[in-house]
Amino acid sequence: MAHYNVLFLCTGNSARSILAESLLNAMGGEEFTAHSAGSFPAGEVNPLALELLEQLKLPAEGLRSKNWSEFESPDAPVMDFVFTVCDQAAAEPCPVWPGQPMTAHWGMPDPAAVEGSKERRMRAFRDTAVALRRRLGLFVNLPIASLDRLRLQQQIETIGKDNGGDAHE
Repeated sequence: MAHYNVLFLCTGNSARSILAESLLNAMGGEEFTAHSAGSFPAGEVNPLALELLEQLKLPAEGLRSKNWSEFESPDAPVMDFVFTVCDQAAAEPCPVWPGQPMTAHWGMPDPAAVEGSKERRMRAFRDTAVALRRRLGLFVNLPIASLDRLRLQQQIETIGKDNGGDAHE
């Protein structure tokens, strides 16, 4: 069975990319290992993201907000896929990743930017997790090994365009 390393990028690496990392590590079985990083990491994981992961019984151990430069070092895992999950990170110049991973933009609203009651903010985090879970479900079920590079690129870009009506108010 093939094994794929996946990196989720966001500016702060405190919410969306953290949720994506945890979700894929739970959903991907032995076929995927997920990582996350940020261009300007917040330095800590958003407490509501950690609370949601606990509620969903998803792995949170070892999750931390880190700079994407950690994945540029020679001893870092070589990525097969790199997904940006926020518009700011997609617009920033990304490092040149060893191994020429497939890349796509899977942008979605920032749940950490939602203001109001804790219930409203938690709903935003839950909506983000639902949207990510839907996209990751499509991704892990792709016949990756049997698709040529161009078709695979088209598939991962199409997955990122599925907003599923999950924009935050």
